[in-house]
Amino acid sequence: MAIALAGALLAVWAHLPLPWMLGALLLTAAVRIAGGGTVCPRPARNAGQWVIGTSLGLYFTPQVIGHIGSNAGPILAGMLFALGLAFIGTALLRRYTDADFKTAWFASAIGGASEMASLAERHGARIDRVATAHSVRVLLVVVTVPFIFQWWGVAGLDPTVPGPRTVHGAGLAELVALTCVGGLLFMKLRWPNPWVLGPMLVAMTLTAFGIELSALPDYVPKIGQLLIGWSLGDRYRPDFFRAAPRFIAVVAAFTVVALALAFGLGALLSLWSAAPIPTLILGTTPGGIAEMAITAKVLQLGVPVVTAFHVTRMVFVVLVTGPMYAWLARRQANSA
Repeated sequence: MAIALAGALLAVWAHLPLPWMLGALLLTAAVRIAGGGTVCPRPARNAGQWVIGTSLGLYFTPQVIGHIGSNAGPILAGMLFALGLAFIGTALLRRYTDADFKTAWFASAIGGASEMASLAERHGARIDRVATAHSVRVLLVVVTVPFIFQWWGVAGLDPTVPGPRTVHGAGLAELVALTCVGGLLFMKLRWPNPWVLGPMLVAMTLTAFGIELSALPDYVPKIGQLLIGWSLGDRYRPDFFRAAPRFIAVVAAFTVVALALAFGLGALLSLWSAAPIPTLILGTTPGGIAEMAITAKVLQLGVPVVTAFHVTRMVFVVLVTGPMYAWLARRQANSA
């Protein structure tokens, strides 16, 4: 924890974008790759995800939900775009690495790392390669996108902060209890991203019905970002870059291609949506829910719309990746 906090404070001092997450991530990853023994316990990661999920849910007022409904078409396009990226990534990994089809497919699917690793294990793919691919993708997206947007100078295009503004002690205690129940329920049901989506669903339901128990104290989102950055940096190991350099290089190249395509798609979707182009780009970038939502929140770029893009994409990818692999595998077997 001390290393992650030191990284965050250094990033604040250096005026980096998203300092509490990026600083913790980069210093923790550097220490882990250098052989340091820092370990992020699972409860810390869950707590960080709870903060993100709960804070996101508080944005979903009835007015915001109506605004998201007007972006249903672009959100659907974002879901199909994610599926298309899986085909591109699979083709690149099959052509330029020794990865078999199943490993390449689950490594390229733009879903949660844990969910894709679970599917990879179920279908007999190489879990280590799949986990590595998603770690590289998330790291590159999380590190590059905030810097690009900072250089672009687009922060603050959607500065509105819907939802409760005042912290109430009793209401905050109720909010914490109810959202934790949501996280525990999602975890028991083995649903994806339980500590993001469970608390978010509870907080979103309350806010949508006009029940505003309490806002979160200002320091809580910073703690959440710190814990998320710590948990992301903790994924790396001393042999990370030596394990499969060609595989990592191709995944990195695929991520760059995916980001370039996301920027292009965001610009095209602006012809269909009233949302700003940077918001639409963030909605289609191949990053995780928590990381992209944090980016949108800190840069004030349409948090509810970005969250809607990523939640629907993640659910869609988790649902279709397994059946799509089975269908493609049968086609390959029949054509062999």
